[in-house]
Amino acid sequence: MTAETTPKFLRPIRSFVLREGRLTSAQERAFQDLWPLYGVEWTPDTAIDLAGLFGDAHPVVLEIGFGNGDSLAEMAEQDPQSNWLGIEVHRPGVGHLLLEIERRGLTNLRLIRHDAVEVLTRGIAPGSLDRVQLFFPDPWPKRRHHKRRILTPELIGLLARALRSGGVFHAATDWEPYAEQMLEILEASSTTFENLAGPGSFSPRPASRPLTRFEQRGERLGHRVRDLMFRRR
Repeated sequence: MTAETTPKFLRPIRSFVLREGRLTSAQERAFQDLWPLYGVEWTPDTAIDLAGLFGDAHPVVLEIGFGNGDSLAEMAEQDPQSNWLGIEVHRPGVGHLLLEIERRGLTNLRLIRHDAVEVLTRGIAPGSLDRVQLFFPDPWPKRRHHKRRILTPELIGLLARALRSGGVFHAATDWEPYAEQMLEILEASSTTFENLAGPGSFSPRPASRPLTRFEQRGERLGHRVRDLMFRRR
């Protein structure tokens, strides 16, 4: 069956739309020189050898959709005893973070340019992650687009599989309706996840999550940021 004849209901619903901006000359250079050092060329249905990828058995933190990567680079720099794996589909953001890795001299950060849901489904071994982060995902505010929101019961199932017992899923959003939906979905998974803030509550922003320019702008506009932290039972 070809792509042209595949019924729409068989096509996966993506949580992102791939809009490729132009790369700067520095980002072009980053893909040429730095991607071979810090990028992961992943083949679907091949488990990622995390210990081999980083060269040690330190705990692994995975971030879904790191944007331009500034906050991820800062976290990796502040916590060298953890290994950090960032997933992003947009090339300018990946190129920007490659340059940050070089500038900061980071050795504990690797990048995958792929759909994060597919990586979790087909590339992450059970119980291999210490933490998963999802910061400021696209809220898809129009009702007809809610089906594109990445946090779903299906994703929670993938996280439960990928995280070790005691591992943490940490999400943050400045879109109040999405925050409430996230909380509802996570609370419904109480057999596998425990709300670290207590039932029905949001968590305070931990010091380990950098305050981004995006977040600061949102706060000036009156957007309240909500953090959700749930521990794998």
